[in-house]
Amino acid sequence: MTDGRVVDIAIVGAGPVGMALARALADGPYRVVLIDSRPRGAWKGDPRALALSHGTRQLLERLDAWRAAAGTPIETIHVSQRGGFGRTVIEASDYGLPALGYVMRYRDLAAALDARIDHATFLDNCQLLDAETGADNAMLTLSQDGNREQIAARLIVHAEGAPNDDPTVRVFDYRQHAVVAEVRPLPAHGRRAWERFTPDGPLALLPLGEDYSVVFTVPSAKVATLLALDDDAFLAALRAQFGRRIDFVASGPRAAFPLALRVRRRLTAARQVWIGNAAQSLHPVSGQGFNLGLRDAWELAEILLATGGDAGQAGTLATYARARRLDRLGSAAFTDGTVRIFSNDLPPLRVARGLGLLALDILPPLRHFVAKRMIWGARAWP
Repeated sequence: MTDGRVVDIAIVGAGPVGMALARALADGPYRVVLIDSRPRGAWKGDPRALALSHGTRQLLERLDAWRAAAGTPIETIHVSQRGGFGRTVIEASDYGLPALGYVMRYRDLAAALDARIDHATFLDNCQLLDAETGADNAMLTLSQDGNREQIAARLIVHAEGAPNDDPTVRVFDYRQHAVVAEVRPLPAHGRRAWERFTPDGPLALLPLGEDYSVVFTVPSAKVATLLALDDDAFLAALRAQFGRRIDFVASGPRAAFPLALRVRRRLTAARQVWIGNAAQSLHPVSGQGFNLGLRDAWELAEILLATGGDAGQAGTLATYARARRLDRLGSAAFTDGTVRIFSNDLPPLRVARGLGLLALDILPPLRHFVAKRMIWGARAWP
């Protein structure tokens, strides 16, 4: 085992949220190391797309990590339910914004952030074997290329992805999978996104280049059948679920991911804090997950830089946990409630849903309340 370095903050996980935190702290007084189990640039082949709110664009601009050419603007969102009345339309022009949000490939966002990370602060291909916390620091034991190293840090930030199913994480399995693909629409999408609620689960169409990035939610029992379909049969299933407003003429490769709500009961422990998917992972309905994680990183950086001194002191971590409570629990409750209310075909609920969508459409203050929270999270309160 080699003698290790001493840092103020060790960020475990170099996905976009971990890199955003490292970038936000880069000009401050803290010595930061970013640790990832994968080789640097492993995201280059990642096929996923991310829905980024306009608020997220504003934060990325402040990190000098916004690539406008890589993002497709969402100027309109149309929300409706299959087999029931009621719909609402949200327009960017109502808020004086160029777009409500943007759709960007994961790899493009990761590349923009990675380009702003100092190579000297990045340890890749590095496995975290153990972490012990004491009164004055935390000691991380790492393995890299067969060699063991120890790093002493004032604070460990866990940003390594979805939390494990352990006693500190509350889990609700939706018994659903998200089938994702890119499909070519006819006519062109016109920068309009669709959120279509069906008895199987929400169906989202997000403009990406000339195509739509599709998030097709189905019960887990149906996912194997949907993945096994040829392209023509898959597009037919998509048409049947979405309706006749748009046709789909081509499809790219498909992948599927299980869906669950995971919320860590406590965001902090002695000299440790959890952010992004390590703190909570949400259902993809309304596209809130990454936006919430980026707000975690931004607020943690703001609190650390404003407080100064020992990054892992208990008072600083308690301040962060209090500051994030409304945003993270509110976002989790919103997405979870939406899925539970809309993923069924009970006639009384279908009527209630229709009335709710109608109310959003004819009552601008109510629609604006929902839209602003989707754009900026709890920062838009009240």
